[in-house]
Amino acid sequence: MNNKMVNLSYEPLYVTYLVYFNRDRDYFECHEVLEELWLRLDRDPVYKGLLQIAVGLFHFRNGNYRGGHMMLDSAVHRLEHTPPQALGINMAKLVDEARACARQLAEFVAAGKEQLLHQPPVYRDLTIEIVDPGLRRAVNNVSPSIPANVPQQRRPQRGEKHEQRQQALEASIRRRQAAYDSCIASPETKGAT
Repeated sequence: MNNKMVNLSYEPLYVTYLVYFNRDRDYFECHEVLEELWLRLDRDPVYKGLLQIAVGLFHFRNGNYRGGHMMLDSAVHRLEHTPPQALGINMAKLVDEARACARQLAEFVAAGKEQLLHQPPVYRDLTIEIVDPGLRRAVNNVSPSIPANVPQQRRPQRGEKHEQRQQALEASIRRRQAAYDSCIASPETKGAT
């Protein structure tokens, strides 16, 4: 087995991202859940690339072709040197499909608005191929417990889920800052006694 693929435990937010991506095609919610993980993991560039693919598809589907191109192109550059099978998925296939979408959008954007009147770019959803059986089981097991967002967000609107995540993230940051501050204060306190 490829050692780059072995990961006995996947981050729950990553598993949730895959559910929203493959089952629901809810790219807005993909962004919401993976952004939380990306921030928690010190802005890991691989998660950033996966996040950007979801954002790019969200923009493409909603007619923001320039924004879709920018996000997909950035994701491709961020992920193209990642191992072909990373994080339990077929990364190479995903990058190739994102690259094809980015090229299609680049050609369309370069052609100008006249092209929009004649033939807009053809949108299609992407599917992330899960190659690790353990990850596939995790996605299948958690999927029934994740409610679909019906209707899906068509515009970037922050909802209750985002507020809850944001509050949890801010609380985590405050706890880390307090722990850091207490570590800084400890040496002074020890020296004073």
